[in-house]
Amino acid sequence: MKIALGQINPTVGDFSGNAAKIIEFSRRAQAGGAGLILFPELSVCGYPPRDLVERPSFAARNRETAEEIAVATRGIAVICGLVTPAESETGKSAMNSAALLQEGKIAFLQSKMLLPTYDVFDEMRNFAPAKSQQLFPLCGNRMALTICEDAWNDKLFWPKRLYTIDPIDALIRAGGDLVLNISASPFWIGKREVRRDMLASIARQHKVPVAMVNQVGGNDSLLFDGSSIVLNAEGNIIAQGRSFEEDLIYFDSTKLTGDLHEQLEGEEASVYGALVLGTRDYIQKCGFRKAIIGLSGGIDSALTAVIAADAVGAENVIGVGMPGPYSSPGSIDDARALASNLGIRFELLSINCAVEAYRKTLKEVFANQKEDVTEENIQSRARGTLLMALSNKFGAIVLSTGNKSELGVGYCTLYGDMVGGLAVISDVPKTLVYRLSYYVNSRMPVIPRDTLEKPPSAELRPDQKDSDSLPPYEILDAVLEDYVEDARSVERIAADRGFDIEVVRRVVRMVDRAEYKRQQAAPGIKISPKAFGYGRRFPIAAKSEA
Repeated sequence: MKIALGQINPTVGDFSGNAAKIIEFSRRAQAGGAGLILFPELSVCGYPPRDLVERPSFAARNRETAEEIAVATRGIAVICGLVTPAESETGKSAMNSAALLQEGKIAFLQSKMLLPTYDVFDEMRNFAPAKSQQLFPLCGNRMALTICEDAWNDKLFWPKRLYTIDPIDALIRAGGDLVLNISASPFWIGKREVRRDMLASIARQHKVPVAMVNQVGGNDSLLFDGSSIVLNAEGNIIAQGRSFEEDLIYFDSTKLTGDLHEQLEGEEASVYGALVLGTRDYIQKCGFRKAIIGLSGGIDSALTAVIAADAVGAENVIGVGMPGPYSSPGSIDDARALASNLGIRFELLSINCAVEAYRKTLKEVFANQKEDVTEENIQSRARGTLLMALSNKFGAIVLSTGNKSELGVGYCTLYGDMVGGLAVISDVPKTLVYRLSYYVNSRMPVIPRDTLEKPPSAELRPDQKDSDSLPPYEILDAVLEDYVEDARSVERIAADRGFDIEVVRRVVRMVDRAEYKRQQAAPGIKISPKAFGYGRRFPIAAKSEA
């Protein structure tokens, strides 16, 4: 049988739009000779729906939409993900399910057994787990239909398993001879390789082909890479979809041959593709058409502007230079040159008058007080006010430009450089910002050379450099990776990396103290195994003595 994988980009809650995509891809697959097409996890309603599933009307709309799709796709069997009402006595109202649509009706339902609660996942909050799963017959095969996490508990792949049951093992023991997995598996650096190796382990262990269709696109902070794959019983890839774009691929379940579409290779290319897709979807799915970026002449705002131009088109991006008392002429020149190279609109708005007005207003209450970071933050907040004024006036979303290194240690200003609706590179460490910028320029040199080569500076006081307040970024980023992503201790980091333990301890203290800032930051696009945001839940009012 010829089977298709419909790698689509759904929007949460857009039932009519998602149904239209499913119907369109199904008809294309039918025209291409497929007898069955698979769509991603919760493709009818979009993933993750989070607390929307608690609304009875939401589950009802899932069922109604699935039935409409079934009628519209007669002639081809369709498997798609949807929310169904829970029948168990768990107190949960919904289940994460997969439906087989055949001959104009829902012919089979299977629900997810393994509900993840780690990192960005909180499915036990919303869904009841299935108590059991069954096979279904189709065209000579006994299909083992699973949903995303159901495949992530292979005892031969994971040194420590999270669950006591393995749905795939149970379905194969019951006689399953083809594993189908519909997923909404988020992207992070290295995730595609882990996913591929895990599915290959399942195929080899059980000696059965495995087909996985994955969602593509951005929904809030999560970015789904697609990269759908099919493996034969030896664990070799026989079909694969593209990364970071919608795709339709076919494979033959008897001959075990299929389409092999090219994927983005290399860390820089993959991360850049992820950030462009995540930015585009966040802007468009939130109903915006244009983006505004404060251009400082620095590397972070330059990379953010390049991503935005690629995401929504240069004609929809506004760059704003906002020179202040300590801005260098070179920074303004670099910002203007970047805007010209990208072909984006550029506005120059000095903050000097606004800063002076703040100083005059505060003069008496600040009498006999030395100047400190307060006056620096006034400059940043004046810029934030201007950006938000432009956002209101033009109906454009502000993209904040802070990176993961700065956000990690709180080297950023609340209501200043942190303002905005999306923090595009907030999960990108400074060292990776530079690598991505050089990657961008390898395709077309748009970021000025001075921006790439000058020492990073916030330019909020005379001759200021980031290195005045922070360790070198090579050290800072390594400590953040160990502490934030791997939860290593200060002593372990210092010993393993050969760093001064006092430097490591200082960085860790800064990370812990800045939690209140991060929880007021705009959402960012997750590209690392552990990003700041709702995948990393730490208390604000707490002491850290570990």
